[in-house]
Amino acid sequence: MIDKDGALARCQELVALARRRGADAADAAMRGESSESVSIRLGRLEDVSRSESESVGLRVFVGQRSATIQTSDFSQDSFAVLAERAVEMARRAPEDRYAGLAPEGLLFRGEEPDLDLADPVEPSPGHLRDWAAACEDAARAVAGVTNSNGGGASASRTVGALATSHGVARATAATGHSLSASVIAGEGSRMQTDHAWRSARHAGDLPSPEEIGREAGERAVARVGPGAMPSRPMPVVFDPRVGSGLLGHLLGAMSGGAAARKTSFLLGHEEEALLDSSIRVVENPLRRRGLASRAVDGEGLATTERALVEDGRIFGWLTNAAAARQLGVALTGHAARGGGAPGVATSNVHMEPGDLSPEALMADIADGLYVTDLFGQGVNLVTGDYSRGAAGFRIVNGERAGPVAEITIAGNLLAMFRALTPADDLAFHRAVNVPTLRIEGMMVASA
Repeated sequence: MIDKDGALARCQELVALARRRGADAADAAMRGESSESVSIRLGRLEDVSRSESESVGLRVFVGQRSATIQTSDFSQDSFAVLAERAVEMARRAPEDRYAGLAPEGLLFRGEEPDLDLADPVEPSPGHLRDWAAACEDAARAVAGVTNSNGGGASASRTVGALATSHGVARATAATGHSLSASVIAGEGSRMQTDHAWRSARHAGDLPSPEEIGREAGERAVARVGPGAMPSRPMPVVFDPRVGSGLLGHLLGAMSGGAAARKTSFLLGHEEEALLDSSIRVVENPLRRRGLASRAVDGEGLATTERALVEDGRIFGWLTNAAAARQLGVALTGHAARGGGAPGVATSNVHMEPGDLSPEALMADIADGLYVTDLFGQGVNLVTGDYSRGAAGFRIVNGERAGPVAEITIAGNLLAMFRALTPADDLAFHRAVNVPTLRIEGMMVASA
């Protein structure tokens, strides 16, 4: 796979070609990835796979007209054709008064901090196989587990680069490692499945395969023989592994692109206290070994640690250059690059913990629901209406009781955020992290 220097050189080459063919400005972003994974099922090797991919996207501007084109062919002839076509496409595109690179005066010019995102040790296929087998063995050893969907281990290495015609020249490298297990518990109509999964930049930061497997087995066994729930409003408690999705909906609605398109349920509520005044949501893109860490955004601006929610209020819209121009607000360093024009994305976000343990958070709930799994796509980010299929456990007299399934939970995100209370069990396992969350008065209905 291409290295950082090679990736950056290719991006700079494309930008120079576009300028020579008449582009007023241009940028190029590249991503290369190699990955290897091993899966084991019922003690036997089921699959070994390795993949490599490299692609580069070129964005050109001719006045206020722009075009983006992408290729995985890095030959000189291909680059020449790509640049020529991109410029010709831009000349034919409609004018966009918000189009353009980020302002040159705002670009990050310093040395990037060492975020330690690349593990120098690459595990061998044999190591991956041993880890996958250990995950599955530990899961199958849990009493009550009756079958397996498999254990897995993977390792990946990525390279990214960004070059612009006004001086940005950045390249990064990172690694990723993951362990997983998925098993089945119970027999016949009582069968239930569950899983456990963790990822990290460095393999040494992962829990042991045995811990991952044991968690998967225990989760599956706990779900056997689910019952139903009464249909009425009640307190709902979200396990952290699903509660992070609630915070993800808030972040999506804070996107400047969504605000510019008027597709955010937060429009008109920017100055309101959307959450309790004690709740604080923080973004830290400079966390060492963070799953979403980055020192520079997808347009060349520095990222920074900040409170996204303070005193219950959002700090503002998350912007890239186009959204900032359209909304008439400041750039925030949240541009994200894929193969096309920049989007908007956050980096390492968490909701700070509350003062109560999860047990204390549930102690006064006479009858409620503890959610461990969510299904379906019933979230409308334009209106905030929320309706998802759910499974988990009934809460009776402050304690988790028997498993429940085939349930629908519903509400509106604005009301849900105002009724939200976090517990004190925050852990940093994902790119978006939350503690256990309690929300009052959600509608719960059995299917």
